[in-house]
Amino acid sequence: MKKNYFFKFLLLAIPVSAFLLISSSGGRTDGRSGSPGDGGNTCAQCHSGGDFDASVEITSDIPVTGYELNKDYTINVNTTSSSNTHGFQLVAETDANVKVGAFTAGNGSRVSGDRITHSSPSSSGDWSFTWRSPATDLGKVTFYTAVNAANGNGSAFDGQDQVVTANSATPSLSIAEANRLEFSSFPNPATDRITLQLPTGTENAKVGFYDAVGRLALTRNISDANNSINVNSLSKGIYLLKVSTADKIGTQRFIKN
Repeated sequence: MKKNYFFKFLLLAIPVSAFLLISSSGGRTDGRSGSPGDGGNTCAQCHSGGDFDASVEITSDIPVTGYELNKDYTINVNTTSSSNTHGFQLVAETDANVKVGAFTAGNGSRVSGDRITHSSPSSSGDWSFTWRSPATDLGKVTFYTAVNAANGNGSAFDGQDQVVTANSATPSLSIAEANRLEFSSFPNPATDRITLQLPTGTENAKVGFYDAVGRLALTRNISDANNSINVNSLSKGIYLLKVSTADKIGTQRFIKN
């Protein structure tokens, strides 16, 4: 009887293991970039224990003065390691941990929602692709990537792979500290309405809700006396909440349930 149970377990484990290996070879679709918005998660939960003296760097052609709105830029992920099998995932996030912009894949990469990953293992660990900046000034953007330098034997659990991370902050049209508006919002997440608490002395402000590619999904004017906004029209998801006055701007992450 025990042998029969073991045989059934083995039959079940084979397709599950094969699925995991096949899906990882073409890149992960869940959050594994190591970014704050992905909870710091990488593939190191499974791929770890190895040492290929690996390191990774993110570069781009975005000028040091900042990105222009709604413009394409080339992003490069460059890996140094003694391994000949690599995979990666990369995202772009604001300080509010909202993913922004849109990716266009290059050789060896593919787009998965608001992130980009490898389409097949790379021997060099180098990828180049395009990122289109948001159409609205959403402040500083940081690129986060996690690269897996693997031993190439097809196993994710043998303790012989190495995951390394990197990030590159782009001071793109970022909001200067002197012009930053501090405000609070509640409840957040919200389903029907959200209330904004403006700082003392601020009577009026304009509020915008922006999706992952920087499109304005909802805009409202609020005041100290009328600071509640109906968000029923927003689709479920993560937005960048931007509040602006005549001389200050503030942003927060907002989740619509």
